[in-house]
Amino acid sequence: MKDPRMQKLAQNLVGYSVNVQPGENVLIEMIGSERDLINAIVEEVAKAGGHPFVQLTDKTTQRAMLMNAAEEQIKTWAAIDLNRMKQMQAYIGIRAGENVNDLADVPEKNMKMYNALYNHPVHSEQRVKHTKWVVLRYPNASMAQLANTSTEAFEDFYFDVCNLDYAKMDRAQDALAELMKRTDKVRITGPGTDLQFSIKGIDAIKCSGQANIPDGEVYTAPVRDSVNGVISYNAASLYNGVTFENVVFHFENGKIVKAASNNNERINEILNSDEGARYIGEFAIGFNPYILHPMKDTLFDEKIAGSLHFTPGQAYEIADNGNRSSIHWDLVLIQRPEYGGGEIYFDDVLIRKDGIFVLPELEPLNPDNLK
Repeated sequence: MKDPRMQKLAQNLVGYSVNVQPGENVLIEMIGSERDLINAIVEEVAKAGGHPFVQLTDKTTQRAMLMNAAEEQIKTWAAIDLNRMKQMQAYIGIRAGENVNDLADVPEKNMKMYNALYNHPVHSEQRVKHTKWVVLRYPNASMAQLANTSTEAFEDFYFDVCNLDYAKMDRAQDALAELMKRTDKVRITGPGTDLQFSIKGIDAIKCSGQANIPDGEVYTAPVRDSVNGVISYNAASLYNGVTFENVVFHFENGKIVKAASNNNERINEILNSDEGARYIGEFAIGFNPYILHPMKDTLFDEKIAGSLHFTPGQAYEIADNGNRSSIHWDLVLIQRPEYGGGEIYFDDVLIRKDGIFVLPELEPLNPDNLK
């Protein structure tokens, strides 16, 4: 018997997130071995009059490819998949790997080459800019382990998060997006953090289920050279199969001049990928009411209630500060009291304290009002 929650999720992905129209080509990409959700999405795309196409990828096979990657091989791989992506009007990406650390021992030079020659042209340039897209995870045992829950409990959590009323959230985001568009100076304070920058003249984008599931953030970007101070992230982050903890960045005139973590050598290798990797491409405020604790999965962690993320690397052209890079690394700072608290100020006015919005027009984004 089909799980009705899964069918509802498939309906939401097809009808709301990417809004499939008759005749549109839709690429459904699964990294992992789950099939039920793919089949449900295929059915919903067909019902909408679209044409579903499916790509199945095994993470261990991807590791074998990357361990033995050559530059010409990756260029050919990218050319093939870029041609396919150019024929798509929509993309639904599902990640369900059995081991999140499968790529941990791939040499950093190979990952850099893959990110620059494959991910950048196929996904950053073509898929993100030219398709209606949404990416999500699948609730398997591996994800339950990351969340420190039973598989059944994680499935319940997953469907609460993914089948949230995102249309209601979208309306509640209007006031924050408009405030960010009017703001010049931002200051973020908290334990180990005192950071200042400008977001003047850069657009603010609402995220309410059209590009990510789960969702729940409004993002912009700092003026590239305006960032000064220090930020201490308190959510562990998995990047290219390696876990980073206790990440601290010091900024001078926009540039990360000092970076520390549990793996100083590897983090600096990432930040030395290219010139733009030491500058910030995104500043976002997260508020999904069901996501409270980090689980080393960016799609969930960057939406944590009472969080923000401050992202080294590529800026989105829709909220552009001009920064270009082969990386885009969403690192998360949680400001709820149990994580040490903290404040966000816009033009010297306190807008959020200890993870709770304090301005009346922003209160609809607080957890009790979004559930």
